Amino acid sequence: MLFLLSPAKKLDYDTPLGVDLHTQPLFVDHAAALIKVLKKKSAEDIAQLMDLSPALADLNARRYAAWKPTFTQQNARPAILAFNGDVYEGLQAPSLSVPQLQWAQDHIAILSGLYGVLRPLDLMQPYRLEMGTRLETPRGKNLYEFWGTDIAEYLNERLEGDKKPVVVNLASEEYFKSVDLKALKARVVQCVFQEKKNGAYKIISFNAKRARGLMARYAIQHKIATPERLRAFDSEDYAYDESVSTPDKLVFRRG
Repeated sequence: MLFLLSPAKKLDYDTPLGVDLHTQPLFVDHAAALIKVLKKKSAEDIAQLMDLSPALADLNARRYAAWKPTFTQQNARPAILAFNGDVYEGLQAPSLSVPQLQWAQDHIAILSGLYGVLRPLDLMQPYRLEMGTRLETPRGKNLYEFWGTDIAEYLNERLEGDKKPVVVNLASEEYFKSVDLKALKARVVQCVFQEKKNGAYKIISFNAKRARGLMARYAIQHKIATPERLRAFDSEDYAYDESVSTPDKLVFRRG
């Protein structure tokens, strides 16, 4: 069983690392092809393409210029310890033990506009390239066309030894769209997190992102191997609601 996560815009390359574990990313050739396209763009082009402030566009133009196809501990850090957005505040990866990080390496896949899929310990150079970006490349008019069936085929390879292959989607819609479901040979289980607001249960984006990270952490801590075992998730007052769930859509509510 594999858990899918989105990446984060916010990155941390400053906090000292508590572990010396890392692996090489898988889709370096793909990333290099995208960087080649991005390097041709000015900071103004990047600002327009990604709707960024001039300062952020300039930062990312410099990141693309500095990017190298060789990943070292000097120019990169493990993805799970580099991402620092809402999902990763729920996940709290720096507090995981070495065995827990190794379990995560085998069971979590982080989707990425630039890197396709990152395992948690894969080295990652800093970047900004959201999956929904309309970046034209020789492979198509956007990143969904660029990645095609590659991500789904990789997930199939990872799940090849499982008798009942399952993908638990903890990624956003923007990122999960990069997984070609026609090519994917696995059951997909969605996790939905809702809050009570004005008498009705709704998805609150910020809270739902954090909850996805909490669920990933729960899976790591308990070495969850079946979707059914996810129902016991109870972090930060969430509880499984059987009345609105299905076997492939697990709904957790609080409030």
